[in-house]
Amino acid sequence: MFKSVLSKVCIVLMAVVLLVPATAGAAATTKGAGSDLRAALGQILGEHALLAIIAMQKGIDGKADFDQAAAALNANTDDLTAAIASVYGDAAGQAFKPIWASHIGFFVDYVKATAANDSAAKQKAKDNLAAYKVQQAKFFADANPNLQQAALEAGLEEHINMLLKAFDDYVAKDYTSVYTTADQAYKHMFMFGDILSGAIEKQFPDKFTSDASTTQASDLRSGLGIVLGEHATLAVWAMQKGIDGAPDFDQAAAQLNKNTDELSAAVASVYGDAAGQSFKTIWGSHIGYFVDYVKATAANDSTAKQKAKDELAEYKVEQAKFFADANPNLQQAALEAGLEEHINMLLMAFDDYVAKNYTGAYDQERKAYAHMFMFGDILSEAIVNQFPTKFGGTASGGSTTPGSTTAPVDHSNMPGMDNSSSGSTGSGNTTADASPELKTKVIQFTLNSKTYMVNGKSATMTTKPIVYKGSTYIPVRYLAANIGATMSYNNKTKTTTLNTGQDVIEFWANSKIYKLNNMQMKADAMVISRDGRTLVPVRWIADTFDWKLGYNNGVISLSKTY
Repeated sequence: MFKSVLSKVCIVLMAVVLLVPATAGAAATTKGAGSDLRAALGQILGEHALLAIIAMQKGIDGKADFDQAAAALNANTDDLTAAIASVYGDAAGQAFKPIWASHIGFFVDYVKATAANDSAAKQKAKDNLAAYKVQQAKFFADANPNLQQAALEAGLEEHINMLLKAFDDYVAKDYTSVYTTADQAYKHMFMFGDILSGAIEKQFPDKFTSDASTTQASDLRSGLGIVLGEHATLAVWAMQKGIDGAPDFDQAAAQLNKNTDELSAAVASVYGDAAGQSFKTIWGSHIGYFVDYVKATAANDSTAKQKAKDELAEYKVEQAKFFADANPNLQQAALEAGLEEHINMLLMAFDDYVAKNYTGAYDQERKAYAHMFMFGDILSEAIVNQFPTKFGGTASGGSTTPGSTTAPVDHSNMPGMDNSSSGSTGSGNTTADASPELKTKVIQFTLNSKTYMVNGKSATMTTKPIVYKGSTYIPVRYLAANIGATMSYNNKTKTTTLNTGQDVIEFWANSKIYKLNNMQMKADAMVISRDGRTLVPVRWIADTFDWKLGYNNGVISLSKTY
């Protein structure tokens, strides 16, 4: 049953997570099919709420970028449709799409009616939204026996009411309420995603056997993703308001600062109040530098613009050092690369907006939003590895207090971090009472070499691992042969399939789209073909099959303990 959003919109604080006694058992991780599903649905649904509010504001203001804002919202609908189809099939996806899209259309109708001061048309739009919630709830309830239609209707009604309130308050120039409600609407959709993902796990227990999304580690991943993702969109939003001289700029900026407070509180709950305050100062500085860039752009001051960029470059080093000093599982160089991507995406989104390249502006905004969830994934997994006993795992020796060292986290999950991983090729963690029968397999590839090693024994390949567009690629055939997977290729559909006995993954050359256990997903880098062989991004394949990834002086190591 959905609860009132007023009691649940607050951020999942890490203090709560860390204080809950953990049950000893397998190694804790934020990853797994259930956690991944929860994260993916939350990310898409949360983005929907923010994009809808932005598009409605653009519509009532008659802004030149309304069509592109609406197109971004429609692209989000496509993402959600693909997610539904990956679970329930293409026919269900096609049935879902017009229902979901209809409520976006009804919001547009409401905006138009407001602009025309047509009360009858406004009421008609509300009536259509009321009918929509019933139809949408029925779709989900019919698809999944674990979902109750009445509860779904209540949740969808909250969603509708929040978006209407955010819009009505904007028209009434109650800007403080606008951004407070936008924040609530955003977080409410993660609650909706949690409901859906939990029900899907129950419906398909064979696909979610041991990695439920209700773990403390998954809560940590979700909580960080929520705050970091919102930061990116709020930053782009505020920068647009700033350059436009919009009357609600102060309130948009204030909401961005509240987001900083939430993130600082999360950091403090893990590493202490002093660390939280130190983080807040550093993180807040980069928001100030973005504001400086906006002001310099408005003044056409190229010198001031460059100064803002230089300060952002210094910020990324300081911020990366903060995280690397706090957590031994994080590498400063890797973090700097990820933060540089974040900075560049926001600057590009703003520059494109100023240049009236609105398609580019919203493309960069969506990339920046998604990128911050990847950043959250990296941080949450590093924290879980640093404090394993707090998240349902067991210590691998040494203290689990702040500052202790545990197994390295795979930094390569974040775009641009492939070449900065920890370099560890360790055998993985084992508990004190672990079975002596456990064995570790270590597979090592060397860039631009046809020789590879399996537990110290060398063999030869017909092609070489390479770096392409910043990502490291390995030939999938030789990996499959050594992880007990069967590999097949369908020449008609150009599909490569790997079957490990537990998971089936399908992918295509020159595409980022793949299917894991028939669920469609999207990787950060595409699969490529070289010399007639299929090469896959090593960070993606390692994450998909839960192998530890290390990178040291051109040697790529994949290790796993069985």
